[in-house]
Amino acid sequence: VSKHYAENIVLNQLDLHIPAGQFVAVVGRSGGGKSTLLRLLAGLETPTAGDVLAGTTPLAEIQEDTRMMFQDARLLPWKSVIDNVGLGLKGQWRDAARRALAAVGLENRAGEWPAALSGGQKQRVALARALIHRPGLLLLDEPLGALDALTRLEMQDLIVSLWQQHGFTVLLVTHDVSEAVAMADRVLLIEEGKIGLDLTVDIPRPR
Repeated sequence: VSKHYAENIVLNQLDLHIPAGQFVAVVGRSGGGKSTLLRLLAGLETPTAGDVLAGTTPLAEIQEDTRMMFQDARLLPWKSVIDNVGLGLKGQWRDAARRALAAVGLENRAGEWPAALSGGQKQRVALARALIHRPGLLLLDEPLGALDALTRLEMQDLIVSLWQQHGFTVLLVTHDVSEAVAMADRVLLIEEGKIGLDLTVDIPRPR
């Protein structure tokens, strides 16, 4: 797949296969195409050339199976925690939202406002908001980058634990190589729009 912005080639005939259920981390320099790859997978952008497929189906046709977390939690400040988790859902969703909050350790904060939460707690709410949809593909665009060191380690463990429980596919973009090795089955290095290194992390869990 390729992605160009005018004369700027961000992804250059990048060829990548990710088996279902794998945890993949993507590292590389700023501007190397990591976040562009995530946006293509999320359907936020379209490729200049090539296809993005889930099996034989264009990924754009099953976007409801994909969820994305960003560096900022993107919570609505005028909605409660549980309403942020259930954002956009219809019908009887509150029990599912409570279960998602319980999975991230925030079941007791359901009725509070986002302003009352720490940065790490806000990211847990964002994670619960992704989990309630039971995604097949979870895209993580440096979601832990703004957290302090201890909170970051806790969130790493939480994300890995939930991935092991639910079996969804994860693609994590990070600048932190140690984080990539600690969390992922496989680490990709993107250089100049291509995969410069594809490394299997053969280290027993927990790491």
